[in-house]
Amino acid sequence: MKITLYPILSSLHDAKTIDEQTFSLIDELKAEEDFDISVTSIDRLYSGDLALILVQSGGSEGVFLKLLPKLKPPFYLLTYGTNNSLAASMEILSYLKSKGHRAEILHGSTKYIANRLNELGAKIQEPPVNLGVIGKPSDWLIASRVDRKACREKLNVRLVDIDIKELELLARAGDLADFRHSEPLIFEETELRQAEKVVVALEKIVDKYHLQGLTLRCFDLLGDLHTTGCLGLSLLNKRRLIGTCEGDVPAMLSMYLLNQITGQPGFQANPSRIDAETNRIVFAHCTLPLDMATSHRLMTHYESGIGVGIRGQMRETDVTVFKLSPDLRTFYAEEGRILRNLNEPNLCRTQIEVQMDDVKYFLTSPLGNHHVIVYGQHKKALQEYCANHL
Repeated sequence: MKITLYPILSSLHDAKTIDEQTFSLIDELKAEEDFDISVTSIDRLYSGDLALILVQSGGSEGVFLKLLPKLKPPFYLLTYGTNNSLAASMEILSYLKSKGHRAEILHGSTKYIANRLNELGAKIQEPPVNLGVIGKPSDWLIASRVDRKACREKLNVRLVDIDIKELELLARAGDLADFRHSEPLIFEETELRQAEKVVVALEKIVDKYHLQGLTLRCFDLLGDLHTTGCLGLSLLNKRRLIGTCEGDVPAMLSMYLLNQITGQPGFQANPSRIDAETNRIVFAHCTLPLDMATSHRLMTHYESGIGVGIRGQMRETDVTVFKLSPDLRTFYAEEGRILRNLNEPNLCRTQIEVQMDDVKYFLTSPLGNHHVIVYGQHKKALQEYCANHL
C-alpha cells in the first residue's frame, strides 16, 4: 500500500528537530508493516492509496485551515505523542466533524497505527456497494432527502437511480414467483398473482444492476399495476437483500447498516402511537420480513385495500430501534422490548407495541418518519460503528 503524507507545522517550532521525529515515526511504521510511505508535496498528496496529514505540532490549526481547500475527505490526522501534536489534532478533528466531514486521528503505539492503516487501506480498495432507488422518494418524505456524497464517503455506498417504468414493464411481462402460502387467502387469488409479478421484477432488477438492496416508490404501483410491493420487499429482506418502501433512502441506508453489523433483517416501520407517560410506542407497517415473524398471514395493503401486505406476529423479545439522519451526520439507536402484537383495523398490517426507556425523541427530534427495528440489543455496536464512520 502506497501512503502519502503531508506534514503541517507551527512556525513557533524547530522544523529540523520535528522533521527528525517525522522520519523516525515513518521508519518505525515501515518496520512494523511493509508500507510504502513518502513525505510529499500538497499537489502529490492524493497520488497514492491513502493520504495522511501529519500534524507535527501545536499551533498548526491555522495552517490546516489555509490548506483545507486543497484537501479531500476523509481526513486522517497522524500525530506524535509530543510537541502538542495530539492537542492540535483534536482541535482540527472537532472542526472537521462540525462541518460534517469524516475524519479520524491516528495516534498511539506504532502497532496500533499500523493496524489502523491496514484497515483503512483495505476499506478504500473495497468496491462500492450498489443500492437501488426505484423511482424518486415519495412526495411526503420531505425530511428524508439523503446526502449522496456522504453515502459514498462514509458508507461506501453508491446509489443507483432506476426508472420505475422499468419495474412496471418487467412486472407486466413477467413470470409468477409461485409464492407458497399455508393460510387461506382473505382476498382474490389474482391479487397474489399480481404481487408475485412484482417479486420477480424486483429480483431481475437486483441482478441487472448488481444491487445489494433497493428502495421502491411503491405507491406508484397502486395506479399503474393495481398492486403493491410489500411482498417483494419482504422477500428481499428475507434473502438479506435490503428492501425498503416509499423510496425512503435514509431508511434503506439504516437497514443496510443494521444488516452489516447484526447480520439480521430489519423491519421498516412507522411510529403510529406513542404514550409518553409509560414510554410505550406502537410501530406498524406492511413489509415485515417473513423470517422475522413467528407466524404470518397475507392481507391486503392497509391504505389502499389492494395488493398483498404482511400481517406478522413478532417475538416478544428485546429489540433495537435505529435510524440514520439523511445527511449521515447523526443517528438514533435505542433498545426496547416488544410487549405484544396488536391486531387493529386502522393501522398497517404488522403491529407491535414496544417498551422503551424514553420516547421523547420521537416527539421532539425524530430523524424522519420510518425507523428500522431488529431483534436483539445492538445499541453499543451501532454507537461504536457510527462514532468511527459518521
